[in-house]
Amino acid sequence: MRILVTGAAGFIGSALSERLLARSDDVLGYDNVNSYYDPSLKEARLARLTPHANFGFVRAALEDRTALEKAFADFRPQRVVNLAAQAGVRYSIENPHAYVESNLVGFINILEACRHGNVEHLIYASSSSVYGANRKLPFSVRDSVDHPVSLYAATKKANELMAHTYSHLYRLPTTGLRFFTVYGPWGRPDMALFLFTRKILAGESIEVFNHGKHTRDFTYIDDIVEGVIRTLDRVPAGDPAFDALHPNPGSSAAPYRVYNIGNHRPVELARYIEVLEECLGRKAEKILLPLQPGDVPDTFADVTELATDTGYAPATSIEEGVGRFVAWYRRYFEV
Repeated sequence: MRILVTGAAGFIGSALSERLLARSDDVLGYDNVNSYYDPSLKEARLARLTPHANFGFVRAALEDRTALEKAFADFRPQRVVNLAAQAGVRYSIENPHAYVESNLVGFINILEACRHGNVEHLIYASSSSVYGANRKLPFSVRDSVDHPVSLYAATKKANELMAHTYSHLYRLPTTGLRFFTVYGPWGRPDMALFLFTRKILAGESIEVFNHGKHTRDFTYIDDIVEGVIRTLDRVPAGDPAFDALHPNPGSSAAPYRVYNIGNHRPVELARYIEVLEECLGRKAEKILLPLQPGDVPDTFADVTELATDTGYAPATSIEEGVGRFVAWYRRYFEV
């Protein structure tokens, strides 16, 4: 297939592109390689993809409608995986406009390009952050998500609503994936595992929010990519069981689905740090702090729908996954 992957220089996008290339798909990567975090890591990810004959790359932003439309017209993708976005809960408090430009303006450009390009299936990144103030665990796609606690979460919820509109009006098949705390080799430097590893190896103290008591459904990158590919290959149709009098937020009479994609095994942050200390062979000096604004105490993915529809079955423990990350980190940074 011809598959356009936005955010191809990013953590998930580069790993997904690698897997798609391995199965002989033609992949066009699209990324503006911005400086939200160190662009050299993004360039290093891209360098692993560019040797492939069936990989092309466009360096542009989603907000650049002319560049995006040209990419669609030249490549004529059959399917699109939209992973490009302004990420991060905390940064959305500092720079809200970046989220509106990338996650809202950029996403409407993607939807319009898919609509006019007769794309067979659009898969896009949502986030576990949409559950916001919800406290019923595990989080289910059947639950209402009307109480976001960060602008980042609000833009991801908006993406789901926008996608449904296009699925309904234009019969564009769309699948939204609510990612739960992805980690692993080639990960993002602004995420806890990367930050903690760098600081512990440098002999610096680490900031541990909510005194390490909050839990996260940490999900290893290989399990995430497997789930994305399984949804990519399954084009949604209207749900024949959809009841408009008792609507299920995760499905629709339109060709629309939303899935949780997580490990289904929440782990307390304090335990996550313990595993990291064991893998590094060093103890961390911790600064215990309260929960940050915009953060939620717990995340826990109910992946029933994704498992039922695609056979998704995450298999990587945090012990194995953190160990692989540490081995990669030592090689990459030569420490």
